[in-house]
Amino acid sequence: MGVTTGEAAPNTQPFRREVPIQWGTFALTLVLVAGPLIPVLLQSLLTGALYENDYTLTLGNFTRLATLPGFGLVLLNTALLAGLTTLVAQVAGTAAAVLFGRTDLPMARLLGEFFLWPLYLSALVLSFGWYAVYGPSGYLTLLWPSSLLGDAPWNLYSLAGMALVAGVSQAPLAYIYCLSSATLTDPTLEESARIAGAGTFRTLWRVTLPLMKPAIAYSAVLNFTVGLELLSIPLIFGDPAGITVLTTFLFNNGISSPRPDHGLVATAAALMLVIVCALVWLQGRLLGNTRRFITMGGKATRPRPFRLGRLRWPLFALTVLYLLATVLAPMGTLILRAFTSFLSPMIPLGEVLTIANFTALFDYPVYTRAIWNSFLVSLIGGALATGLIGLIAITVHRSEFRLRGLLGYLALFPRAVPGVVAGIGFFYAFALLPGLGFLRNSIWILVIAFTMRFIPAGIGAVAPMLLQVSPDLDRAARVQGADWWTASRRIMLPLMRPALVGCFTILFISFFKEYSTAIFLFAPGSEVIGTALLQTWVQGEIGLVAALATLQVAVIAVCIAAVRGFFGVKLHG
Repeated sequence: MGVTTGEAAPNTQPFRREVPIQWGTFALTLVLVAGPLIPVLLQSLLTGALYENDYTLTLGNFTRLATLPGFGLVLLNTALLAGLTTLVAQVAGTAAAVLFGRTDLPMARLLGEFFLWPLYLSALVLSFGWYAVYGPSGYLTLLWPSSLLGDAPWNLYSLAGMALVAGVSQAPLAYIYCLSSATLTDPTLEESARIAGAGTFRTLWRVTLPLMKPAIAYSAVLNFTVGLELLSIPLIFGDPAGITVLTTFLFNNGISSPRPDHGLVATAAALMLVIVCALVWLQGRLLGNTRRFITMGGKATRPRPFRLGRLRWPLFALTVLYLLATVLAPMGTLILRAFTSFLSPMIPLGEVLTIANFTALFDYPVYTRAIWNSFLVSLIGGALATGLIGLIAITVHRSEFRLRGLLGYLALFPRAVPGVVAGIGFFYAFALLPGLGFLRNSIWILVIAFTMRFIPAGIGAVAPMLLQVSPDLDRAARVQGADWWTASRRIMLPLMRPALVGCFTILFISFFKEYSTAIFLFAPGSEVIGTALLQTWVQGEIGLVAALATLQVAVIAVCIAAVRGFFGVKLHG
């Protein structure tokens, strides 16, 4: 008969290193994502400022916002701008995808690279470029023969003008999605249409474009969402014309107001967050219900390019003209303006060439500080964010962590958080929480906010590579006695190196050009290039704006060229 001693058996289970790593990754992601959102939602329910003691709970902010004179027009302007922007972006992006990906258009690959450039640049910089060419005193506006033809037919200070600028800057998003769809079309369907007697354009219209509907619909919702979040274009062209949208409403009643109405601002921000969340949910639904459009089976076939015939060179000329008018002319004129004291077709270029705008940048501490801060935020923040994203990815896709599904959802949720909402949320969070005041006037608040904002972009660069690696590699290491962290560090992270390089590059560029989040968070001493650009624009220093924007473009161009040349990593889908 056995004897029971009453003593507990000793715990011989070894310490598992993955437990603190996985739970720590989850906790940090949760704080980054929920940290700025909870204060915004809470502030919308308070009568006073969140960081003060004199307030009570109320629903009055929602009533005040709904009955605010002119707010209905603000919502209408926002919807019209987003809708027109989406229309321009989808028409241009879909046409480019078909021309560059499915036809025998000359130099299609090179033209596609130029078409993608607005994707890499800040909408703020693109706005300045368009102003330099098509603004009231823009180069082409001054060249326009108004005495013969009347005023120039373009007007950037209108909803249509803003939508054109925004649509061109967002067209690469539609192009990327539609190009992937167009090049994966089952060639037998198009060949059947040709055998039935359909010509090139009839086959495109009746077969190819209908099969691209999921990509067109998904990118349209994405572009509409981005159109709702636009700040720089409405701020530069809409505000002077009295056209207010939701983002400029937040800006004008928040950061630029001498006495901000925190309840009203937070309620409008919460409304914007709900709308964008609904649109992101719709994107997921569209992406998840596309099986009836799948045409590729097991055969690795590539559809035959459509022959354009006599239209080949006219379409080439039209494409080059589009790129000249929308990409090369704005960027070229902006860069040229940086090297001149005054740019006008009435004055010989040789008389105004100068490098004074660049020397002035380094004569004023605010500009050198902004440049230096941008590099620090992008380098340090990009590296820290890449490390966190790597941990999130391997935890979600290569672990047995019980909350990995929720972690994956949290990591992707910031794509539903507009930059202005994130900026307002972090402002409230850092003002509310004790002990964090020292971060408010430093670049570290920008590092934290930018990291939260761009986690989904980094996940998009890393996760596809992880899904391509066989789990057998992990299992082999575990069979040999390695724990989860050892297998991840010795096997998965080295295999992920190209994806992590791509992730860091995407984050560096995103951090370097970001402004919409920073504009609510920066303080004297923590300026970055984006905030300095806006401040300098308000002061009317066009030459300094052009020089600072040119510096930003040059850094991004070098970064893209380096990562492609040395690592062969593409920075788009």
